[in-house]
Amino acid sequence: MTVPEGFPGSATLLWRGATKHCPRCGGGHLFHHYFTMKPDCPTCGLHFEREEGYWVGALAVNIAFVFAIFTVAFVLILAFTIPDVPVVPILAVLVPVMVIGPVFFYPWSKTLWMFIDYGFLQRIGS
Repeated sequence: MTVPEGFPGSATLLWRGATKHCPRCGGGHLFHHYFTMKPDCPTCGLHFEREEGYWVGALAVNIAFVFAIFTVAFVLILAFTIPDVPVVPILAVLVPVMVIGPVFFYPWSKTLWMFIDYGFLQRIGS
């Protein structure tokens, strides 16, 4: 695989996605509001939604991230409380995490998905 000249590295792309910046130019201010993303990058004009259903990947990123947090928290709680596992307090903490987590992580899931998509497509030459 050849990477185009001047193409940012994976670490740079990941940082841009994690900080809600454009994967191509690094420009910010990609959201009108918390849940409303601009259709194009205000800096370089990159159109974000390339096709209908594009954001399904962001949904997968969101689910995977929140599930990872849930799994790590659940395993840690179990490791520190076995053999007397407090089921009700665990549910009182982890169920709200599973409900609120996807809402909180929503904008980051979109920009991280763009990082994954843009990085992959540029590396294969599409």
